[in-house]
Amino acid sequence: MGNLSWKKLELGFVLIYAAFFYASFIQRSLHLSHDYAERLYGLRKGWLAGRFNDISDPQWRSFRENLPILTIVMGSFVTIANFLRYQYGMKGRGMSLLWTILSLCYLVYLHGACVAFIFAIASANYFISKTFVESRYYLGILWSFNVAFLVLNRVYEGYPFSLFGQRLAFLDNYRGTFRWHICFNFVVLRMISFGWDYYAAFNRRPFDLKRHMQRCEVCSSGKTCYHALQEKGLHIEKYSFCMYMCYLIYAPLYISGPIVSFNAFAAQLEMPQKSYSFLRICFYGLRWFIAFLLMELITHFFYYNAFAKSGLWWQLSPFQIFIVAYGVINFMWLKFFLIWRYFRFWSLVSGVETPENMPRCISNCHDLETFWKSWHASYNRWLVRYMYIPLGGSKRKLLNIWVIFTFVAIWHDLEWKLVAWAWLTCIFLIPEIVVKSFAKAFKARSALGEFLNHELGAMSGAVTISCLMIANLVGYVAGPTGIKLLISRMTEKEARLVLATIFFSFYVGVKLMFHIRDMRQKV
Repeated sequence: MGNLSWKKLELGFVLIYAAFFYASFIQRSLHLSHDYAERLYGLRKGWLAGRFNDISDPQWRSFRENLPILTIVMGSFVTIANFLRYQYGMKGRGMSLLWTILSLCYLVYLHGACVAFIFAIASANYFISKTFVESRYYLGILWSFNVAFLVLNRVYEGYPFSLFGQRLAFLDNYRGTFRWHICFNFVVLRMISFGWDYYAAFNRRPFDLKRHMQRCEVCSSGKTCYHALQEKGLHIEKYSFCMYMCYLIYAPLYISGPIVSFNAFAAQLEMPQKSYSFLRICFYGLRWFIAFLLMELITHFFYYNAFAKSGLWWQLSPFQIFIVAYGVINFMWLKFFLIWRYFRFWSLVSGVETPENMPRCISNCHDLETFWKSWHASYNRWLVRYMYIPLGGSKRKLLNIWVIFTFVAIWHDLEWKLVAWAWLTCIFLIPEIVVKSFAKAFKARSALGEFLNHELGAMSGAVTISCLMIANLVGYVAGPTGIKLLISRMTEKEARLVLATIFFSFYVGVKLMFHIRDMRQKV
């Protein structure tokens, strides 16, 4: 009873502190945005309460401005595809051809003549997969080819046609509305997925479906979960060029994912997903619309990203820098939440279920491992399946993270600040991995032991969140060149109390996460 009453008292304190903290945070954010509005880059006249709208983020601005035309395209494609599927009983081969044609129209609008580059590289990858699959060096060749083009596409900025002769130079006037080499980063992941899944099917790697069904609630209910679709493998004939191209350029997932493995995609073209009912999909779309309205509210009243883009952070006080950093990471979370869920919604109504990219709110992650499993979760699954496990999995975890995060940084863009962000994340992740390995061996056998374990967990969580904030400050606000200035600002006398307050707030926040976790376990 004493333990229970102690937890209730702690929960009451945590809730009161959280309410006070966020009220203070919102008030200071409003004042900060108001005071600097005239000096910030990327603000435009908004539609809400006569406020400016922060559209300084080019990715969010592009998505927001193109949302009407995207929705028209989505409605048209879904209507055509679903009508023909049910009218003529089309299965995998027919649906792959139909979606390839629809998606090709989509790509021509986006990239114009640059579609030729996509088809040329994709065809070369298919040739490599079919030709060298029996070679002992196949996986090395597959990875080398794709990473090479990942880098070359960026270095040559999507290759001007004039590079291949003046006769083709006129095609540079027809490059479409969207840079193809930006979207091609996702195509690279799909090309590797196809090559790897084909290799596994060719070598007939077994999957114990019966054992999986005993442990999986979805599969035991008569449906098929995503993991089973991914691991079962397909008949070798399913790895055709038409299915391959459909997978690479599938319109609902082409621009930004979520990332789905080739096996799972091809299986759902043959048999549409049944995990989501019509009503559940409608509710999913309604939740997305509410989240979009929330984003509009945030960008009209809080100009966090504009501060980061304008480079004014160094003029702010230490606590104001924290406000901007915390605001930016939450803005980024909501931005990707909306973009990924929009395209996932499009995919669901088209019959293909993908992993959810943002299954957990960013403010409910108290360790780096949980954060990365919940941020771009489909990419995390891809990294685990095609990089982490082949590199040795948990046996070489401390080495694997350096390779994986360096690849993640290069995959995003060829910028030193992203490499710095990746390596900082690795540095911060190593102590967490070591501590977790010791924590698993330790079991609390008394009330005091449980209390100490609880407190140490909250402290380590606060440290992890602090490290995550630092990494994102370097990666998305200050950049590598601003590290020295950032350190000098955060080591000033006035910053000490601020840093202590921020750390204590993180500590209290982690305790709130623990209470949420405990309540969910009881349900």
